[in-house]
Amino acid sequence: MSKADRRAAARLAAVQALYEMEVADKGVADIVAEFEAHWIGREVEGDQYNPAELAFFRDIVAGVQKDQLAIDRRLDDALATGWPLKRIEALMRAILRAAYYELKARPDVPARVVIAEYVDLAAAFYGHEESGMINAVLDALARESRPAEFVARA
Repeated sequence: MSKADRRAAARLAAVQALYEMEVADKGVADIVAEFEAHWIGREVEGDQYNPAELAFFRDIVAGVQKDQLAIDRRLDDALATGWPLKRIEALMRAILRAAYYELKARPDVPARVVIAEYVDLAAAFYGHEESGMINAVLDALARESRPAEFVARA
């Protein structure tokens, strides 16, 4: 399995873990241990979960948890007026939080890769309208946080 595939699996697991942390009110240490022991790289209820880059998974989950207030404030600003983050469904919040954390904290991953990965992840759970909204929000945040990656080349 390629590094890109292991990172894609880590992103999916991180989004699911962040969702679980919010809806079940679990702490980061408990959720990371649970996912590593019972989900990542395992078959669960007939579904096979791919092996993931565990350090990448841990970084996203712990990083979002550590910086969640700042992340949420920035996401609120980036969302359409009248649609604060708290009004968005919990899984979509988890996707946006993980993606924005990666844009801010992981310069080793190109912004366009981050956007594409999380839009693809959103498309697995939502329709075209929702994944389009995720794309628009992440594109705006990426252009703001990593402007050099979006300079037009002549």
